[in-house]
Formats: sequence, C-alpha cells, structure tokens
Amino acid sequence: MSEEQPFDRRSPVGEPVVRADPEITGERATDAVGFDPDDPESVARAAETVHEFATGDVGGDDHVLMLRGAAACAALVRGTGSYKAAAERAGDGVSVSFIRKWARVHDLPQAIRRHVARGLIAPTAAKHIARVGGEDRLLLAWAILDDDLTVREIRAVASAVNDDQTAEEALREHGADPGRITLDLPVEEYVELRRRASMRNEKPGEVVAETLRDAFDDE
Repeated sequence: MSEEQPFDRRSPVGEPVVRADPEITGERATDAVGFDPDDPESVARAAETVHEFATGDVGGDDHVLMLRGAAACAALVRGTGSYKAAAERAGDGVSVSFIRKWARVHDLPQAIRRHVARGLIAPTAAKHIARVGGEDRLLLAWAILDDDLTVREIRAVASAVNDDQTAEEALREHGADPGRITLDLPVEEYVELRRRASMRNEKPGEVVAETLRDAFDDE
C-alpha cells in the first residue's frame, strides 16, 4: 500500500503540500500559503482566512482557494484547541459546523486532495467524502472519477455508510461499480495481457490484480 495509508493526512497541518505542487496548480504553486498552528501570527492569518472563506469572500468555485480555506480551518482548530474556539476566533458568520467540515477536508489523504486541486472532485463532494473513514473515503472519491457520481449522490452514499451500510453496497445502489476502471494500454502490453489471460483461463482484470498485488507488496 502507499505511504498515504491508513487513509489520513500524513503531512503537517497547514502545510501546502498539494497547493504548492506546480504539477497540480501550475504557476499558482508559488502563491501557496501555509499555516502553522504553533505560530500565533500564522494562527491570526488563519483566522482571517477562515472568516473570508466562511463569509463568501474567497473564490466561489476556485478549488485551490477552497483548499487554502480548508487548511486555514484545520490550523485554526489546532492553534486554538477546539472547533468552538476556532469558530469564535474566526468571528461573526463562522459556525462550528463550517469549521469542522472543512478541517476534515484538509485531513483527507493527499491522493484525494490532489484531485480536488485539479478540479476533478468538487470541494463540496470532498466534504461528504470526509464524513466517512478508512478505505471508504477512497471508494467514494474514485466513484466520482470512474462513475461520474454527483455531489448529491456522494452525499447520499456517505449518509448510507454512516447508517452502517457498506460503501460498496451504497455505491452500487447509486449506479457505481466499485473496482471497475477503464485503462488505455500501449498495444504491446495490451496484446501480452490478453495472451496471458487466455493462457491462464483468467479474465484480464484477474491478471492485472495479481500483478498489482505483487508490485505493491514489493514496495
């Protein structure tokens, strides 16, 4: 498994790991702002950013700025010690529920946050992904990419999971097919995959799964 397991953020709170990656945010990477929960001045900047974020002064559908707002929420919570204290520090118009939702988005695995920054997963969908835990977070995120699930559908799936339904069952009820992915392969590898599957009396997906398991174990 990757360094991201077990499905939570590993990098320091407030550090702009994704936002500062030029392969994801391009020229905007140089403008990435970090927040240090142990630095009073940085906590003050986080409080200002959260207030702007909560009151609508931060960029509409701008995914990168919304991730910045989420980072500020997380750092403010750490810096003040609680969601309630963070909301009070941020000022009027900022609720505890708002702080909690966006701080959880910041704590999602980097693999998911990268797709948020790319604009492939809406920040509003990320809020619902953050309501579930463990591998379910990844299943919901990949369902957006592979099955075109909407924010409303992800919200319903997250609610079902929190009501003790398995993520796979909930996703299938909304038309997703967990585990199914369409790949484009170079012709040479495509031909060899089909040949090996035929010789083993297996489906191509079974050959790929076995190969991936071996590769991941080696890592």
